Amino acid sequence: MTGRRRIRSTFLPRHHRPVRPIALAAGAVAVCAALATGCGVVPGTTGGSGDDPIKVMTWAPSGTEATNKPGMPAFAQAYARWVNASGGINGRKLTVLTCNENNDGVSAAKCARRAVKENVVAVVGSYSQYGDSFFPPLEGAGIPYIGGYGVTNAEFTSPLSYPVNGGQPTLLAGLGKELARDCGNVTLVRPDTIAGDELPVLLDSGLTSGGHRAASDVRAADDANEYSAQSTKALDGATSGTAVSGGSGARPVKEGCVVPALGDRTSTFMDSFRRARAEYPRVRTAVAMGSVDQTEIDASGGASGPYEGSYITGWYPVESDARWDAMKKVISKEAFGDNRIDSADAGVQTTWIAYTVFSKAVESLGGGEVTADSVRGVLNDGLKIPTGGLTPTLEWPRDTWSSTNHLASVGFPRMVNANVTLQVVRQGQLVAARKGFTDVTQTLQHADID
Repeated sequence: MTGRRRIRSTFLPRHHRPVRPIALAAGAVAVCAALATGCGVVPGTTGGSGDDPIKVMTWAPSGTEATNKPGMPAFAQAYARWVNASGGINGRKLTVLTCNENNDGVSAAKCARRAVKENVVAVVGSYSQYGDSFFPPLEGAGIPYIGGYGVTNAEFTSPLSYPVNGGQPTLLAGLGKELARDCGNVTLVRPDTIAGDELPVLLDSGLTSGGHRAASDVRAADDANEYSAQSTKALDGATSGTAVSGGSGARPVKEGCVVPALGDRTSTFMDSFRRARAEYPRVRTAVAMGSVDQTEIDASGGASGPYEGSYITGWYPVESDARWDAMKKVISKEAFGDNRIDSADAGVQTTWIAYTVFSKAVESLGGGEVTADSVRGVLNDGLKIPTGGLTPTLEWPRDTWSSTNHLASVGFPRMVNANVTLQVVRQGQLVAARKGFTDVTQTLQHADID
């Protein structure tokens, strides 16, 4: 096939339905009185103007059988305590409402409706797989969604979304670009779903940009309890034949690489893979940060676990980088001993960056009124927000479909950070494999070309 098409959806953890770009609702949204369970609040008087506290919400799933991110709302509350201890933002206290999204669309919608009812000025640093459930209420009320985790396509299309990272698209494209340098045959293990069908496109965009041939594609159920057959097939694919580089023909096979991309079932796959891998000692694994982080590496055995030696692409510098020191000080001062909050958790890191964006936006308003409209307005008017080197300077254009927006044509008009980092697991710890960031904007622009 020739020509270009927009990527329909990105890889999402299981239980998610692909979402479509959502137009900004014209009318007000009716508010349901039923609230999601598990909601909390940093104490303080609510209000929306004058000297009243500035009210926001952070949500994430907790206590579910799928992906859980309890550290995100927990850190948000710690951030509020830290800000308030220093006099607030522009002299006004920050109130953080939290909501357990429960990893289902009904709860996600309830959290969003509660945000509308409580008149929050933004939803900040949150995680949800159900953009098609929570965005309509937010859009109807004009509430900005700042710094989601990047797990839904709507986060890169909704006019009220202000993402701080590039989600799964950048991680997979960046991973392919890096593996093209170091791997022989590459095998992708991914869900046999409509959303999973997009993963080869993204990974192969990086591989082919580096002169490597496309990855072998191994499909798997996204709710299986073991993956022995897929592990064996992936290993066979990673060790057979030759790898092509730069169009110059065949060359001896380098170390083969297997890329599991099964969301919250990646750890289940790795249990099966570890047993099958005994006969293939030279095969390496490579994973996107959305499927594994330091917490999972520790839980799976650290240096003796299946991730040792694995390449992992992330959105930010490794946790040991000095650029995280300010976040760690907040955790140490306001959340010491709270085991929900891990400074190595990409969710906690995303929440820190999201609240940095929100605080800078409010500070730019000076003594003016802080509302959802004013926060959204200042972000749309080209406010440049530095994040201490954790990301490039962030800025969201008002005209997301302009000719200068290089990612709009492939379906990501709200993506402003297409940088990734390459990390590797050494002695059970994620460390930087290469210095600095890799920008995959150009790679993503060609992700849809066969």
